[in-house]
Amino acid sequence: MSTTPYGSSLLVAWQLKSRHVLIVGGGDVASGRIESVLVADARVTIICPSTGLHPLTKKFIDGPHQITYHDRVFGGADDLIGIDMVLTAIDDVSQSRVIYALCRERKIPVNVADIPESCDFYFGSQIRDGPLQIMISTNGQSPKLANLIKQKIERSLPDQAGNAIQRVGELRAMLKERAPGVGGQVSKRRMKWMVDICTSWEMEELATLNKEMMKRLLDDGWENNAIPRPEAVGGIRKRTTSTTSSFGTFVLPSLAFAAGVAAATVLFTSRTR
Repeated sequence: MSTTPYGSSLLVAWQLKSRHVLIVGGGDVASGRIESVLVADARVTIICPSTGLHPLTKKFIDGPHQITYHDRVFGGADDLIGIDMVLTAIDDVSQSRVIYALCRERKIPVNVADIPESCDFYFGSQIRDGPLQIMISTNGQSPKLANLIKQKIERSLPDQAGNAIQRVGELRAMLKERAPGVGGQVSKRRMKWMVDICTSWEMEELATLNKEMMKRLLDDGWENNAIPRPEAVGGIRKRTTSTTSSFGTFVLPSLAFAAGVAAATVLFTSRTR
């Protein structure tokens, strides 16, 4: 496997909730961008003549989303006032470069479709399953290969992965309420106990956790420094093959960590108005 220690991108989970995203364009590519930022709970403004709207874009505009739509072309710097991110997906390369230059002057992160050198960030192929998000990036080199790799990874993921992460996150939140504190021995013990739960239970078992089972886990497990079996707290023990067990050995420990960092916020704070 080749390695590239330098020149790659920094992959981050960018929190866009309530942030204002401008999308210039409304065609096929733009519709995918719109869907991505809507899933992230962004406020969206779309600028595109109605004659260029893709059916999916029209559906988003007509739906119950935080979208402001302008039936026109990009109007210049005034369209960037109050904007936190800009995505362009238009056929006019010259206009795209103008928008890019305006964004750079104002320190607004911008992505210009199909022009990698005019992008502050890239859109990779994404896998979503509830709170689970996996991105495959080729640093703008080959979107098609990124999509093919995504399909291979998607087929290898276990069922109920997203539900399992959701339940583990809820259990962790309940544990933090019962044993609060940042750092120190309590924090270390919490982390170890959550890791032990994730490595002792199968993915499907974690996905079946409910509030009552979580309470019993904390009462019988956490309080006694033990790891109860699923059936001991009201669940059903799953029979597993060696392949599944191997997967759990290597992947399930990451669930506790993933649940712990799911709410981390990555923001660009260097922007000036």
